[in-house]
Amino acid sequence: MNETPKGSKSLTEAKIAAALAKDWKVVSAFLREHPDLIRADADLLTDLGLWLRADNIIEFGPAALARLSADKSRERAARRELEVTARANFAAQAQTHAAVVDLLDSRNHADLARRLDETARLRFGLSIAVIGLELPGNAPAGWLPLPEGGANTLLGAGSLARMGPVGSSKPLFGDLGDSIGSVALVRIALWEPSREGVIAFGSPAAEGFTPQMGTELVSFLARVVERTAERWPVL
Repeated sequence: MNETPKGSKSLTEAKIAAALAKDWKVVSAFLREHPDLIRADADLLTDLGLWLRADNIIEFGPAALARLSADKSRERAARRELEVTARANFAAQAQTHAAVVDLLDSRNHADLARRLDETARLRFGLSIAVIGLELPGNAPAGWLPLPEGGANTLLGAGSLARMGPVGSSKPLFGDLGDSIGSVALVRIALWEPSREGVIAFGSPAAEGFTPQMGTELVSFLARVVERTAERWPVL
């Protein structure tokens, strides 16, 4: 069998490449002058992996598929986030309902304070929950006495709740004060004439409570504590 010399083979390939390049210039120029020929040939578009968009612009399939895949990935991520949030909200509501039942079973003020603290720790993973009541007058057993105006000092004048840094509420938590990373504080008012106070929930995490969080849950528990505590007079 005769073999083509290596140099001759390279020369032949170069001639073919040059001829193809010359022919392609002619073909390319022709297609630019007659673009409708490609648009009208569905089989050719399919073979080339191209198709027409609604605005008659040819678009590469892989690029469009990549964008579509990215859009679907974002949709899946958003859906998963919504599902996680929904499950968390449902779990929180279920725990809140159970907590309300526990609080309503309280026998006295001390038992109410104990049950609130137990609910915070066991049901919501917090470090502590305490109830404080302003002077004058005695604070019920198991509650913390607060100076007059103490609720405004802790919450700010006129504020019903505060979420976020511990700040001036640290003494409320006694020996656990140094381990509290964030707090939820809710104003309460009991009896006639009204005496104000504060319910304080302490979280070990700095981001456990943040100013951006809603206060609906802790405020709801505070209203339950108010109604339950008013069953008994302060002795």
